[in-house]
Amino acid sequence: MGKKYVDALKQIDKSKQYDLTEAIDLAVKVAPAKFDETMELHVKLGVDPRHADQQVRGVVVLPNGTGKTVRVLVIAKGAKADEATAAGADFVGAEEYIEKIQKENWFGFDVMITTPDMMGLVGRMGRVLGPKGLMPNPKSGTVTMDVAKAIHDVKAGKVEYRVDKQAICHVIFGKKSFGTEKLVENATTVMDAIIKAKPAAAKGTYLKSVAVASTMGPGIKVSYK
Repeated sequence: MGKKYVDALKQIDKSKQYDLTEAIDLAVKVAPAKFDETMELHVKLGVDPRHADQQVRGVVVLPNGTGKTVRVLVIAKGAKADEATAAGADFVGAEEYIEKIQKENWFGFDVMITTPDMMGLVGRMGRVLGPKGLMPNPKSGTVTMDVAKAIHDVKAGKVEYRVDKQAICHVIFGKKSFGTEKLVENATTVMDAIIKAKPAAAKGTYLKSVAVASTMGPGIKVSYK
């Protein structure tokens, strides 16, 4: 561990669960890097991700955005391609972009949005897009006929939460420079969404633990009860 990380760690009481505002305020204060670090929320859930009926996944638009510039690629044709261009998509096309990804290993975008009729073409790239988290999915709102709304939501600060194999959701909720008030608002929005997404099949305690951290900083336990 680096000196700055150790110094940050000394300012945190590891035996304590902080309230959300206090935890975020502290995470911002001890963030060790000189760049504008991304703030992260880590939520351990009482679900078994191996079962399909205990999956926790969804999207939420952060009221104050993510602080990131998101590059959007839309795979569509005709009127929907025109709609995507008008809505501010960074790249719009069909076969030419699919070929560019396959042949040139091009990934100059952060989110791919497509219309349902193009999923036959896009689906062939599942092995390439899946591991990078770029595969469009109806549940995340990236397979849709309303491409203008999808683009707007992504640009406005839409984030996806999805439980991993360890039953943890890792979600970004803004930048250090946002300040505590905006970060608390964003984090609360994410937590509300995760709580509402509790599967009916989940038994026992749903929220096991919650922590916040900056990109380079230590985790801070949050009192979630």
